[in-house]
Amino acid sequence: MSFFAKIKQFLGIGTLSIKVDVPGHFKADDETISGTLHITAKSDQSVVKIVMVLEETYETGRDENKKSQLFTLGTLRLNDAFDMKAGEVKTIPFSMPFQVHKSGNDKLAEKGGMLGAIGKMGKWADDQKSSFRFKAEVDVQGASLDPSDHVELKMVK
Repeated sequence: MSFFAKIKQFLGIGTLSIKVDVPGHFKADDETISGTLHITAKSDQSVVKIVMVLEETYETGRDENKKSQLFTLGTLRLNDAFDMKAGEVKTIPFSMPFQVHKSGNDKLAEKGGMLGAIGKMGKWADDQKSSFRFKAEVDVQGASLDPSDHVELKMVK
């Protein structure tokens, strides 16, 4: 392997490209999210592992009182190593279990009636917002910057 090829490998340039294919939305009461990971080898590579994560960024407050928390709702690790040849495409279907984080206001809002109204009012007063992201990263042997992809998701009722 030439000097420049070693540098490119170390930086993760020309190793693999990945594409996550998941639905753009999910329901709060879903227990799994399913999809497909497409991996394309740009050169001969050894995949060490694959890690997929569903995250929620939970924000409350306004202006200088704004707070943000990151919650991991689910993780799927595929530790089976495999080799890929240049130009090879590998499609990996997956189903990842997850559990949605619910704030106190969310739990109240679900109850309905007077308690539900109090929960909805609390969510409004706290300016409570959540955003969701599904991320996948492929650990390539010898690369310090591993290929990754992510998809922004919406939670529907």
